[in-house]
Amino acid sequence: MSRTLTQWLAHLEKLHPVAIDLGLERIRIVAERLNLLSVPIAQRVVTVAGTNGKGSTVAMVDAVAQAHGLSTASYSSPHLLRYNERLHLDGNEVSDEALIDAFERIEAVRQDTGLTYFEMGTLAALVIIRDRAPDIAILEVGLGGQLDATNIIDADVGIVTSVALDHADFLGTDIERIGAEKAGILRAGRPAVLGSRQLVASVAAHAESLPVSRCLTLGREFDWQWEASGRWQWQRPNGEGVSLPDPNLPLDNAASALTALDAIGLSLNAEQLEKAFSGIRLSGRMQRIGRYCLDVAHNPHAATYVAAQLARRPATRRVALLGMLGDKDAEGVIEALWPVVDDWLPVTLSGARARQAQTLADIIGARGGQVIAVADSPNEGIDWLEQHSQHDDVLVCGSFFTVAEALARLERGDGFA
Repeated sequence: MSRTLTQWLAHLEKLHPVAIDLGLERIRIVAERLNLLSVPIAQRVVTVAGTNGKGSTVAMVDAVAQAHGLSTASYSSPHLLRYNERLHLDGNEVSDEALIDAFERIEAVRQDTGLTYFEMGTLAALVIIRDRAPDIAILEVGLGGQLDATNIIDADVGIVTSVALDHADFLGTDIERIGAEKAGILRAGRPAVLGSRQLVASVAAHAESLPVSRCLTLGREFDWQWEASGRWQWQRPNGEGVSLPDPNLPLDNAASALTALDAIGLSLNAEQLEKAFSGIRLSGRMQRIGRYCLDVAHNPHAATYVAAQLARRPATRRVALLGMLGDKDAEGVIEALWPVVDDWLPVTLSGARARQAQTLADIIGARGGQVIAVADSPNEGIDWLEQHSQHDDVLVCGSFFTVAEALARLERGDGFA
């Protein structure tokens, strides 16, 4: 009897003794059995690595390509509400049936090769993409770069969005080594797009050592700037300026997405770009539901961006519903958000890696912050806010887990005043 998708996902969690096991040996063996490495999975492949901004970059590459009439497949992680969110085909979530079929095909050839949950999911996505053979496949690196499961596929253009400290248990704290790891997605003779103004030296050094065909760096070969009208202008590598609507996503990433598509030869049309950037929406990234703003920012670099965006939208009084994992830099995130948050409501997340709400409250209290309540979950935090808070703006952030639980609750809308 065939497993349901829920049953398959439970099965995947048991296939390997550890959740994260960086390295390409195991996945490459199974990929070869699936004939994934013998033919291209798409006409063009864009791979996106970095600490922050990968998801928004993938979404913008996807939207622009679709607006120009190209078929697309985009793979990203993690998901917020449904596993199917990880793979989009022409902008639509992949079906349960397609995922189940792919998992069955992988299991039939896997034999005794142990694969992690992420490796199985990546192989399933690649099988589905290869069978569909879209014009463009966009792959988001899960963790690191060179040793990430997505890196078994050679990218036609590689984008490195940013490099900051995160996932220290797996990547360490040497920022230059982390940069070199993320730059491992780049390929000799193919263009590289480096999408940060503060990119560590090892990324550019790696690109130059390959060498790539063109190294396009934000602030040097391409750039962006605000216009007086509230729109923004992408400054192309050829020096031309293109005026576009604000997608409410990081413009460093928007400019990088456009530069990558330009680098692989897509002829970008002003009318289609206008259409693409007018319609991009990405769950969990500065997402507004009523008075709630949800963002998955979980490290200081991402929190700094959120704070800058909120500073452009002043509130009479703002509270942060903050839930974080124990291995994240809570002090750095709180410091980054401090200028735009008046009051705090720490919440506890579920699972062994969770940080207790009271621990977050102690950090905030030590800085002199106002903790209005603590809650045992994001759900309970929203309950408290709906019953007791008169704040006109609520920021929900700190983790994908925080946003996922809050998003599910807010989309249901139950129990609201």
